[in-house]
Amino acid sequence: MELDLVEISPNANPPVCKLIDYSKFMYELKRKQKEAKAKAAKVILKEIRLGPNTDEHDFNFKLNHARKFLEEGAKVKVEVLFKGRTIVYKEKGEIILLEFAQALEDIGKLESLPKLEGKRMFITIAPKKS
Repeated sequence: MELDLVEISPNANPPVCKLIDYSKFMYELKRKQKEAKAKAAKVILKEIRLGPNTDEHDFNFKLNHARKFLEEGAKVKVEVLFKGRTIVYKEKGEIILLEFAQALEDIGKLESLPKLEGKRMFITIAPKKS
């Protein structure tokens, strides 16, 4: 009959086996795995850059973009880039990031506190589950 004895569930008591075509069984298994992978949620990370001396209007403009990204379900990475001698204003950068997180508190939650890596200080904000 050109069928194979395939072990379906080895952990069951007694183990379950079927007489089926092995290549067809493997094809179906791969197709199910591919479908499950396609349905898995993909994490999108959007970046927003600010400076330590960002003005209020620019801050609000970027804030609206971040709000839109969070509503779409993407994570937002907000970073303050220190150029040249602006590295002196680390406290200003931290304050800007914390204000940003506080303004988005209603639709997003802060994943990490401000971290300084080289000339960049950043935070990550994830959307809240609705």
